[in-house]
Amino acid sequence: MQQTWRWFGPKDLVSIDDVAQAGVQGIVSALHHVPTGAVWTPQEIAQRQAEVSRLKDGSPSGMAWDVVESLPVSEDIKKQKGDWQAHLDAYRTSLENLAAAGIEVICYNFMPVLDWTRTDLTYRMRNGATCMRFDLADFAAFDLHILARPGAVDDYDDALREEATRRFADMSDADQAQLAKNVVFGLPGAAESFGLDEVRAHLAEYDAINEAQLRAHLVDFLSEVIPTAERLGLRLCCHPDDPPVPLLGLPRIMSTEAQYKAVMDAVDRPANGITLCTGSLGARPDNDLPGMMERLGDRVHFLHLRNVTRETSEIRGSFFEAEHLGGDTDMVAVIEAALREEARRRAQGRADWSIPFRPDHGQDILDDLGRRAQPGYPAIGRLKGLAELRGVIAALEPRVDA
Repeated sequence: MQQTWRWFGPKDLVSIDDVAQAGVQGIVSALHHVPTGAVWTPQEIAQRQAEVSRLKDGSPSGMAWDVVESLPVSEDIKKQKGDWQAHLDAYRTSLENLAAAGIEVICYNFMPVLDWTRTDLTYRMRNGATCMRFDLADFAAFDLHILARPGAVDDYDDALREEATRRFADMSDADQAQLAKNVVFGLPGAAESFGLDEVRAHLAEYDAINEAQLRAHLVDFLSEVIPTAERLGLRLCCHPDDPPVPLLGLPRIMSTEAQYKAVMDAVDRPANGITLCTGSLGARPDNDLPGMMERLGDRVHFLHLRNVTRETSEIRGSFFEAEHLGGDTDMVAVIEAALREEARRRAQGRADWSIPFRPDHGQDILDDLGRRAQPGYPAIGRLKGLAELRGVIAALEPRVDA
């Protein structure tokens, strides 16, 4: 399992020098400053590769840009409106340029409007650490009373509506503004962020798009780009919905094993693959993460290893980002399944036998609390998680390879 680390570029408060000291084997990055729908040029790609390859003193970092996360899919493509055909052409050109630069793994997602959703980016734990949290009642308060989405009242039962109304009444203007900012924070490091009016406008454009239609749009997108990826030797891998439940009246199509299998079967090519995120998928109690790794493993091109603690047993409920070995997902079982998949690939002679993974998210601890890096991406919290995951891998590898 190739150890990688997400880096957001020169503005990231966790520097390449810091990452080098973590001892990882590769970097996960993206050109966040390039607008969605535009071409990633060879010059921009080469610049990011150069930034990854050097420490501050100019000496080699010993690392390379190995995984793209994310090459974003535009809202126009997801809705098949506006400039979506031009954006498809740009996506294929970007794939050509990434392949020419030697990068083979490209993560993306197909979540409508918002790429991930949390209500608190600095939820305080008993030990003083902070983490990201999704509180369903706070989210309902945002949806019902701040965004004031038409039809939102039908998405919550009486008890949840009452709790959301009580919480909203207790919020100051600053609290309301902070909650709205947290919910629409979007993709970390991205060039774009949405205001509430923009969110409302995007939501209105999805009124006529249900789950089946959005899945059809994803299949259309893959039918256009997977032949290019296959010709170039690239592996595309779709990240799951985060959280993996419907929000804001929007359809969700990559939240369960059945949904992933439907898309893998619809475009049944090795280049069409999965980013198995144990944190996103683990927020649903009905997702069997070790089993998903076992059953869908031949199409898993990238792993996000993180954990969440669910606060209820409901499919849609509150949760917070836990320590990597401390949440509700059996991380040891997931890693064992991943190692078994790697062993199968080696036996088959697959060149992509080693599955890149990164310690996803992490709690802010120690110096992280003052550094204030990208929410969810602390230096020390992720390093702690990586150390724990390394220990599990070191313990399991000899047993799996025997």
